[in-house]
Amino acid sequence: MDNQAEVREFLTSRRAKINPEQAGLPAGSRRRVPGLRRSEVAALADVSVEYYAKLERGNLAGASPAVLEAVARALQLDDAERAHLMNLAHAADGSEALTRPRRRATRAWTAHRSVQWVLDAVTAGPAFVRNGRMDILATNQLARAFYDDVYATPGNQANLARFQFLDPASRRFYPDWDLAADIAVAILRTEAGRNPHDKDLHDLVGELSTRSDDFRTRWGAHNVRHHGTGTKRFHHHTVGDLTLAYEGLEMAAEPGLTLTIYTAEPGSPSEEGLRLLSSWAATPQALAPHPGD
Repeated sequence: MDNQAEVREFLTSRRAKINPEQAGLPAGSRRRVPGLRRSEVAALADVSVEYYAKLERGNLAGASPAVLEAVARALQLDDAERAHLMNLAHAADGSEALTRPRRRATRAWTAHRSVQWVLDAVTAGPAFVRNGRMDILATNQLARAFYDDVYATPGNQANLARFQFLDPASRRFYPDWDLAADIAVAILRTEAGRNPHDKDLHDLVGELSTRSDDFRTRWGAHNVRHHGTGTKRFHHHTVGDLTLAYEGLEMAAEPGLTLTIYTAEPGSPSEEGLRLLSSWAATPQALAPHPGD
């Protein structure tokens, strides 16, 4: 990823999202662009206009943590956006060796047997490990059945973002497709800030940008997020509608990997749906290709 372009587009997009009233400034007149002016952000961050303009042109190298925090406050960044800005600044300060793209094998990581034991110990809900590119790296049996649509098409390469934007089955699997798409892109954008020289991520973003207008538009928005907990709706081809809570746990022993567990409210139709899915997953024909996909 081009760090200067990433910085420039991120700061510009965040500045455009804040109106003067939100920043406690008079609205004034003759505003030719949405959001705040550079001079207003500079004043709120207590830096010179020239210095802020340098930052917004993409030059974060050498910017102090205090200045970055001041800019984050001026732009009213949330926790995920602030972390993204810090990651971009860290990449800007990297050595020449660190700024050269590194090719990493997408499937290089294999779950240690203790990790697989943990996954298999979760029997009431889907549990899986993914990386920041949204590759599914390890699952319990229920997660394999839950994501049957993802595995049904080899071209998805067990990647949730590729499934989201390139596989028509995702429109059925995610009833709230637009929301799921926003989340997927925000996860990839966050990973791009944290690991800007991942060649596999660069290739994935290029593929999705080329093949999906929906992805390309969202990627240009530069939205990021921490994806730790929440509720999502799904429609599984075998058991129907499911509303599931999820917890995403960062793996301390494997930086960059996340263990995600889905659960249903006790006594709910979704809990019964997961029980049915578990029974279906245990049948020999469960993971064979199914008609209509």
